[in-house]
Amino acid sequence: MTSTDTIRKLVDEFAAIPDWEDRYAHIIALGRALPEYPEEHRMDKYKVSGCQSQVWLFAGEQGRAEAGAQGTVDGGTHGHKDDGSEVIHFEADSDAAIVKGLIAILMKIYNDRTPQEILGVSPDFIQQLGLDQHLTVNRTNGLASMMKQIHLYAIAYGRIDEERKRARELHRQ
Repeated sequence: MTSTDTIRKLVDEFAAIPDWEDRYAHIIALGRALPEYPEEHRMDKYKVSGCQSQVWLFAGEQGRAEAGAQGTVDGGTHGHKDDGSEVIHFEADSDAAIVKGLIAILMKIYNDRTPQEILGVSPDFIQQLGLDQHLTVNRTNGLASMMKQIHLYAIAYGRIDEERKRARELHRQ
């Protein structure tokens, strides 16, 4: 499923919940369903700055189950799609229930995607989900900080992938 399909599904899911109190409960439930965050990644270097709550975001560690070979970056790994494109796997957590739910939404959209897919996602989904109208300013700023960190990881992985491709081409010559 593409990130566009995922966003469309999330928008439909949220539209089916007319009351915002129920939507908040749904967001919190999404957060509770996140996989357990590894304690070894609960380090300051993986904290997202600009969030009022504590938020950790780690890129790597394991690729998709269906991903093939693994590559190492900062002690983590990212996998490959069937066509050989690199994908980034994220793990994230927060000490605040609503923020953990926002993380779950971001993971649905950005996790296990190529750097190009991640960078190509329009932030319009925030308005489409109504989050821009129903989150506090601090939560909105924290959401923007999390998205910025995801984009920075995508830029870094994208550059590494380009260097690997260049190295493979030079090796073939």
